[in-house]
Amino acid sequence: MATQLKDFATSVVAVVQHETTALVVAQLMRKHHIGALVVVEAGEENKPVGIVTDRDLVLELMAEGLDPAVFTAGDIMSVDLVVASPEMDAMDAVQLMKLHRLRRLVIVDEVGRLVGIVTMEDVLELLTRELANLAEGLAGARDREQTERS
Repeated sequence: MATQLKDFATSVVAVVQHETTALVVAQLMRKHHIGALVVVEAGEENKPVGIVTDRDLVLELMAEGLDPAVFTAGDIMSVDLVVASPEMDAMDAVQLMKLHRLRRLVIVDEVGRLVGIVTMEDVLELLTRELANLAEGLAGARDREQTERS
């Protein structure tokens, strides 16, 4: 399976800036039914500088009893952003996610502009489709053999 990230990753990515309040971050996640927002540089909406997840909101703010209207995406985002290229092989992306213990990879082009995001769920869907195709091929081979030998 030589599938590249650009073949199945999400190309429309929800973004916020550092100063966006955590409350607005949570509201955007709910509105778009997503678990993460990419944080971009002010004025350069295609340059990712971090990511804020629903877990960040829970662990950094809610569990501590902090006010999400006071804290910002920049306060709680992960800044050690691990990025991938659109041409990266899906299995290499799996290894990168495993190595860095991530659920998501931000995809950037050769100059560091945001072009997509791939999640663990995206990879699982891809693998499920590939396994279904393999199972269908095996069933077809069995049927062909039965027809030829009958």
